[in-house]
Amino acid sequence: MKTSRPDRRRFIISSFFFICFLCALASINEVRFDSLLNFGRCALTKTNSPSQIYNSSSSTLIETQKNSSEDEIRVLFGILTLPDQYQRRHFLRLIYGTQNPVGAKVDVKFVFCNLTKEDQKVLVALEIMRYDDIIILDCKENMNKGKTYTYFSSLPEIFNDTDGVYPPYHYVMKADDDAYFRLQSLVDSLKPLPREDLYYGYVIPCPSMDPFVHYMSGMGYLISWDIVEWIRDSDIPKNQLEGPEDKIFGEWIRNGHRAKNRFNAKWSMYNFPEPPTRCTHELWPDTIAVHLLKTQEKWIRTLKYFNVTDNLKPSKLYHIP
Repeated sequence: MKTSRPDRRRFIISSFFFICFLCALASINEVRFDSLLNFGRCALTKTNSPSQIYNSSSSTLIETQKNSSEDEIRVLFGILTLPDQYQRRHFLRLIYGTQNPVGAKVDVKFVFCNLTKEDQKVLVALEIMRYDDIIILDCKENMNKGKTYTYFSSLPEIFNDTDGVYPPYHYVMKADDDAYFRLQSLVDSLKPLPREDLYYGYVIPCPSMDPFVHYMSGMGYLISWDIVEWIRDSDIPKNQLEGPEDKIFGEWIRNGHRAKNRFNAKWSMYNFPEPPTRCTHELWPDTIAVHLLKTQEKWIRTLKYFNVTDNLKPSKLYHIP
């Protein structure tokens, strides 16, 4: 039975409109789907986009590092020595160059007065070119006639960088070249302490534990930057330069009514145990500094006690039993 022509035409027309309807519906749904997809992508980007997470994490990390840098203790560790002490400086570079204290920036510098010999001008210049760790003060070499004053009073001008952070250092140390300091222990002891008006060290006389009575031993004492600036500006130190430098320094502090904050690091700081005196202490783990290491033997005994070579990495290049 054949389909009539009008029915066939009606079927074709109906099919055409139905197909058009389906196309229109598909087009509308595609727009909606794309919009929904784009909306979803936008929402996803705002919440879980890897690049956004990375940037956010990076910003947090940068901010954390910035805060960490701001919170980090800055210490100028000045070792007062003599121009001709080349071997001692090279030895101490090994001692301090292998220490990496956490939570602080510790700049170790060797400090002495003007060069007076031709060989010094060459050899010290080479040291500076190689290590950049020397401060040469404008003074005549001496121990108890103002060298310590020149050291502290010169620092504000030396580190007067208007574009840098202030203060350039929170603390300044004056240390002897026959003292061994464990920098991490030093830094850990400083973390809870004030960063202003601070005087830190080993109280003299040896039996005393009161930092407000006398002064800190010349083996190594530390002051905050504001006291460094006071030494530069005050007439009190300028008018009292000669005498045992650590004792004179204590008199400056007392006469100037400075250092309301004081820290006695005894018995984490002490003299080498031999020969025994009232200032000595046996070597022990809770140590910041050991003083009077006048011989190589004393240095080696001290370094071995604190296992300073424990971090030596194994290698085929050497064999150390």
